[in-house]
Amino acid sequence: QVQLVESGGGLVQPGGSLRLSCAASGLIFSMSVMGWYRQAPGKQRELVAFITSGGTTDYADSVKGRFTISRDNARNTVYLLMNSLKPEDTAVYYCKAARGLDVRWGQGTQVTVSS
Repeated sequence: QVQLVESGGGLVQPGGSLRLSCAASGLIFSMSVMGWYRQAPGKQRELVAFITSGGTTDYADSVKGRFTISRDNARNTVYLLMNSLKPEDTAVYYCKAARGLDVRWGQGTQVTVSS
């Protein structure tokens, strides 16, 4: 059974940092494209960043230069380091694993940026 479990969310002040983790099980992690998405209240879910099995990364324009996605295939874990957080980064952050047509989602972790 495939499981993606996110952690690391919380409340942080503007300008602060958080690191999200997504631990995967039940899938061939090293061959999966891993992504982070977010959904703010009243908005559609949007792509934040992804990393391919080969380590290629890409980011939404709104987070470029502030967020870094990385993966540890030995630990079956993908990370999202978020620096210089802004109130508009407030959302539920979801982890996604994709291998061909097989797509799986985590349950999400809340990130709130507020003073």
